[in-house]
Amino acid sequence: MQKLKIGLIQKRYSADSKANIASNADAVRVLARRGAKLIILPELHNTLYFCQTETVKCFDLADKIPGPSTDFYGALAAKLKVVLVTSFFERRASGLYHNTAVVFDKDGSIAGRYRKMHIPDDPGYYEKFYFTPGDLGFKPIKTSIGNLGVMVCWDQWYPEAARLMSLAGADILIYPTAIGWNPGDNSSEKKRQLDAWLTIQRGHAIANGLPVISVNRTGMEKASTGKGRIDFWGNSFVAGPQGELLARGSSDRQETMLVELDMNRCETVRRAWPFLRDRRIDAYDGINLRFRN
Repeated sequence: MQKLKIGLIQKRYSADSKANIASNADAVRVLARRGAKLIILPELHNTLYFCQTETVKCFDLADKIPGPSTDFYGALAAKLKVVLVTSFFERRASGLYHNTAVVFDKDGSIAGRYRKMHIPDDPGYYEKFYFTPGDLGFKPIKTSIGNLGVMVCWDQWYPEAARLMSLAGADILIYPTAIGWNPGDNSSEKKRQLDAWLTIQRGHAIANGLPVISVNRTGMEKASTGKGRIDFWGNSFVAGPQGELLARGSSDRQETMLVELDMNRCETVRRAWPFLRDRRIDAYDGINLRFRN
C-alpha cells in the first residue's frame, strides 16, 4: 500500500432511517466513482443520535450483526469494490447492546468489528444507558488495503487506545464520530472544545507516526424527548503522520471529501522521529492504575 484514496462522509441525519441509509449509500457511490478505495461513515449513521435522552424505546433501533444493516452495506461494498467503515447500534443479546464499528472488505465480507471501549455519560451523551463497554480490545482489522485501527468517538480522547492500536500493527487510526456543541455554550467555549478535539487527535498521529482520520456528523439534532439538542460540529479531517492537516471539513455543511494518503510517509516519519524505539517500557508499570497517590 503506497498511495491510498480515502473518502470521508460528513452528513446530517433525520428520524427517517430508510432515508438516512439511502443517503449514505448515495454518498458512498459518489466517492467510489471518484476513486476512493476506503470510505468512512460517521458514528451511528443509520439514525438520529438517540443518546441525548435515556429512552427505553430506543433499544428498538438496534441491529443484530450480521443482520439486515450489515447485509445492505456489505452488498454495497462488494458492488463498488471498496473497503467500507460503518457504525451500528449492535444488539448482541437480550438486554446486551454495544456501539459497534463494522468494516467490510471490497468483496463485501465482514473483515472485522470493533466495540466502543470508552463509554461517555455526559449531558446529551447518555451512552452508558445504552452501550456495554467493548470486549474486543484494541486490535486492528485486517483488510485488502491494510490494517485499520478503527475506534469510535469517545475513544479518540485516550492516547492509551491509540498507542495500543499502533503497537498492534495499525496502518491508520480511524474514528467514526458524533460530537458537537451544547447550544448554551458561548463562542469562546465552543472554540476551546473544537480546538481540543482536533489537537488531541493530531497528537495521536504525531506520537504514533500514523495518519488519523476522524469522520463526524454535522447539523442540529433535537432530542426525541425533552428539550435537549446538539449542534454537531462537523470538521471531519485527515491528519498525516506528523499531525499535519491534509483535509478538514466545514462545521455546518454535508460533505464528501476525497483525500490521497502517501502511506510510505509513515516509515519515513518513524525513522526520523523514532518514538517507538525510545519508549521506556521498563518504567511504565503505573499506567494501568486508576490513579497513583
